[in-house]
Amino acid sequence: MNVPILDLKAQYAGLEAEIDAALRRVCRSSAFALGPEVEQFERDWAAYCEAGHCVAVQSGTAALHLALLALDVGEGDEVITTPMSFFATAEVILYTGARPVFADVDRRTACIDVARVEELITERTRAIMPVHLFGHPADMDPLLALADAHGVPVVEDACQAHGALYKGHKVGALGRAGAFSFYPTKNLGAYGEGGALVTDDPELAERARMLRNHGQNARYRHARVGYNYRMTGFQGAVLNVKLPHLDTWNGVRRRIAARYTKALADTGVATPHEAEWASCVWHQYAIRTDRRDALQKRLTEAGVGTGIHYPIPIPDLEAMREPAPRCAPAGLPEAAAWAREELSLPIHPDLSDEQVEYVIKTVKRSLGA
Repeated sequence: MNVPILDLKAQYAGLEAEIDAALRRVCRSSAFALGPEVEQFERDWAAYCEAGHCVAVQSGTAALHLALLALDVGEGDEVITTPMSFFATAEVILYTGARPVFADVDRRTACIDVARVEELITERTRAIMPVHLFGHPADMDPLLALADAHGVPVVEDACQAHGALYKGHKVGALGRAGAFSFYPTKNLGAYGEGGALVTDDPELAERARMLRNHGQNARYRHARVGYNYRMTGFQGAVLNVKLPHLDTWNGVRRRIAARYTKALADTGVATPHEAEWASCVWHQYAIRTDRRDALQKRLTEAGVGTGIHYPIPIPDLEAMREPAPRCAPAGLPEAAAWAREELSLPIHPDLSDEQVEYVIKTVKRSLGA
């Protein structure tokens, strides 16, 4: 049996008529950059995220970048973040001229360890950027309290956490601003690049809107140097079709995750932890084992797709050598352990019961459990 890590063709097959109709609407209106489909998505995504404002952009990277720019993060500043994420999390800090500072991660969730953040705050700290990794929220209340005590805004990297809950509230609008990616592989994916910034701060939203469109505050009135970060009409249309299905899809992911966790409990691998205050949306189902590479090889041979997220902590990447990143004095041992041991199993709404069972049996067989 073949079990892909992701199956975007299956998802399209179930939505084909709606998607095709939405794309035809954009062609007929010729609203290819921003336009009514994007505006509708902005309204609906803001409401879904329990946020006052949504600024749709062309990627999650753009959303993170605009959030920092709108907060006036710049040359010589520092932003505290996590070493376990896609490179874009740190990359956008470098875009601004600021320096990434890395706090180690929690052993159970791989999200930023709040206890490691305070020792990194200096007079140069201008923001803290937690990542809701693999769809699991970071522990926001103590982080927000710490940030408030030091007068530092929190920018949430929610690019993997569409619909995730922290103490019953959607992530993304818990801090000063939050960024989402709609890359095709996400829980809510566009058919190309897409992203959004959400916030309850109207001034920050207005600055982000201006910066995404070449710094214009009116047509041909450029108040600042900005960027071409606009979302296209096609992506807005696709997301409008998909958004009503998101909670159902996340529910399927949660059920698959529960099956994996129960079935793999006695295999010797570490199954993912879901905190009591969290509702994870399982963008990835990340197990840990010191036999990671051998297990991945056996699963691949058996037709089970897997992924590794992330094999190299961000501070160890070649691109981070200059300037050298700053980390906690004790280093980043938990991030290093996650990088050595993490393996992601297939988890998406189009998996059949038979495929899930095959993954479970194959993992057990591969481990001799």
